[in-house]
Amino acid sequence: MSEELLINVTPRETRVALVENGMLQEVLIERSARRGWYGNVYKGKVVRVLPGMQAAFVEIGLDRTAFLHASDIVRAAPVEPEPEPGAGIAVPAPPAPTPPIGELVREGQELVVQVIKDPIGSKGARLTTQISLPSRYLVLLPRSRTLGVSARIEDEAERGRLKQLVQGHAERTGCGYIVRTNAEGQPAEALDEDVAYLAKAWAELQAAAPSARVGARLYEDLGLPLRALRDLMRANIEKVRIDSRETWEKALAFARTYMPAQLEHIEHYPGERPLFDLYGIEDEIQKALHKHVPLKSGGHLVIDQTEAMTTVDVNTGGYLGHRNLEETVFRTNLEAAQTVARQLRLRNLGGIIIIDFIDMEDDEHKRQVLRTLEKGLARDNAKTTVYAMSPLGLVEMTRKRTTESLARQLTEPCPACEGRGVVKTSETVCYEVFREITRAVRQFEANGLLVLASPRIVNRITEEESAAVAELEEFLGKSIRFQAEEQYGPEQYDVVLL
Repeated sequence: MSEELLINVTPRETRVALVENGMLQEVLIERSARRGWYGNVYKGKVVRVLPGMQAAFVEIGLDRTAFLHASDIVRAAPVEPEPEPGAGIAVPAPPAPTPPIGELVREGQELVVQVIKDPIGSKGARLTTQISLPSRYLVLLPRSRTLGVSARIEDEAERGRLKQLVQGHAERTGCGYIVRTNAEGQPAEALDEDVAYLAKAWAELQAAAPSARVGARLYEDLGLPLRALRDLMRANIEKVRIDSRETWEKALAFARTYMPAQLEHIEHYPGERPLFDLYGIEDEIQKALHKHVPLKSGGHLVIDQTEAMTTVDVNTGGYLGHRNLEETVFRTNLEAAQTVARQLRLRNLGGIIIIDFIDMEDDEHKRQVLRTLEKGLARDNAKTTVYAMSPLGLVEMTRKRTTESLARQLTEPCPACEGRGVVKTSETVCYEVFREITRAVRQFEANGLLVLASPRIVNRITEEESAAVAELEEFLGKSIRFQAEEQYGPEQYDVVLL
């Protein structure tokens, strides 16, 4: 599988596209006015403790106070007594229940916290006191003794080798480490360099924390271009193309230090044609903002994102198949499973996701569709969990969400429909106008009335509803005039007393 990383840089916005075999898989966007806060570490202050929610609100300098749950607060590990000689193998005690939030923090307390989820919708950022600092091959957990290896490294011998390499560092520093997927096949020297880099970053953070004011940023992750190189640069990335010479030079300097073997793959794109246009990325981004996703077979998906969850409906559409209904449904669902995995990643959809596959009778077909979905999700950088298909053909799954979806980043609710996705019919608005006229005449004295509305509404009233207007004028004993206003929305109108 060939992959390319495309980095488009403009003064106010940076975009990164991951392309696999010519098909866009992932888009990352960072704007200078709104960079995002995920991964940043702040000096915070508890402003309110909520025992009923087992949480606290913490001021970290953002527009809204951030949310810290009791389960995200580091607690001292209980000291386990040494087993008596001859007592056999010690059985580890079950994890202790989370103490009440009031025993963990108090109002006015200052503490060092890290953002683990950006503000999304009306919700503030989510925090943790379990700090984690990422590097090219490792993640440092300075307040933990956890030692783990990425589940994507499947070779057991390699997993054992990597764990052994970092175990000595963990024992020496008293910190925990997670070995990232990029570490697969790397020599001990590369991991040693990462350990040293992370130790320095943590020491600087600790030194700055005591004297920092509340809301001060103690640690900030790399900007998007370098972060993409660190997190997405893998052995099968054949080329990284950057359309900004300044960013390209920074990327080369970063690569010389952290990934010298990848230097030859990073190139500057000087072409006059925009980089994203060259690869068709702009069109793919526009398509990712639409609800309907066509399938090659003739079927289609309908993707709806709501506050509670995202739903995906699979339809056969114009696909008629060649054999029988079950085979048609099975083929459509197989293609849909592959497409859903790509769309979730491309649109950065997270939280609870419900996929409504077309009903299948054959249990083996159901298993194959589920395996196809899981296989497609295996390449996703975000953590996903897929549950068994229900009798109704529904698949429940979750995808970890740390930032806003692509649609929420690039769009806003329609001012005409206020985010409903529909507008009232002209007939409905006309009858609202008639009711408002009647209400106004009964409340106030007036010689006549003037109605201001959009051309669509005025045309409807003066043509199709002209008889109703005449009846209303006779009933009220008032003359009514209508004036079209181009700037009025489809549901907007004003009734003016004359």
